This record gives sequence, structure tokens and C-alpha cells, in this order.
Amino acid sequence: MFSTSVLIFAALISTALAGPWANICASKSFNEIRTCDSYGCGHYSAQRTQRRHPGVDVLCSDDSVVYAPFTGTIMGQEKPHGNVNTINNGIRLTGRGFCVKIFYIKPIKYRGCVKKGEKLGTVLPLQKVYPGIQSHVHIENCDSSDPSAYL
Repeated sequence: MFSTSVLIFAALISTALAGPWANICASKSFNEIRTCDSYGCGHYSAQRTQRRHPGVDVLCSDDSVVYAPFTGTIMGQEKPHGNVNTINNGIRLTGRGFCVKIFYIKPIKYRGCVKKGEKLGTVLPLQKVYPGIQSHVHIENCDSSDPSAYL
């Protein structure tokens, strides 16, 4: 029978083995967090009108290739907006102790395995919905914790 401390230790080891995540966006040489614009700030827990920002916005140019941050399995489609618009698309990716939602991409598939650094899809045109916003993909941990340390 496993003790709680053994299970916690195993989870920490699994996460540590995954290491830092790969570069998310082909148009950037490193994962850069969106600064503030008229729509808000891109860092984790930034204050929004009615809530706090539940993830991190990684800067990417519209139509840029988006890469898998870690090796894992795409578990299905995610839709960040209740309404239908041109950027209402994304995926859920799990693997090695991680589970993330990646929004504002047009994925090449909604299910299946991917390797760290493999193409997931392309960035959707945020400017069409939010004129003047810094184009980005949104990365959100499924457990609502801060993903910044892995970027």
C-alpha cells in the first residue's frame, strides 16, 4: 500500500522529469508572456473586470505554427468562449503529470499522441475579434495552477 508521501513524491519526480516546456510559437525564439494592452494583461492571475486571468498568454503572430510544449496526448477540443467566433478553438493536452488547455489555435487534430516540439496547429486571428490585442495563445493548467514556471 502506498503512502500519501510516496504518491506526492512520485508526482513531483514525474513533473521534474518533464523539464521545461518547449518553445510554443514558431514566430518567437522563446516563450514571451503578453504584456498589458486595452484588453488586460497576459500574466497568470492578472485582474480582469469580473475575475482573475486563469492562465498565461504566450505571444505569437497570427497564423504562426504552435508546437506541443511537452510529449503527451491530445484529449479533445476545448472551446474557451460560450459564443461562436473565429477564435473559439483549442485543445486539451495531457502527459507526464501535466494537463493544459491551449486556446486560440486551429489544431491539426483533436485526438492522438504528440511529441514535445511537434506541430499542434496554427494561431487564430485574434485581431478579428479583439482589434489591437497582442496576438497570443492562452495556456491554462487544467488544475488552475500557474503554468509560468514551465514556460
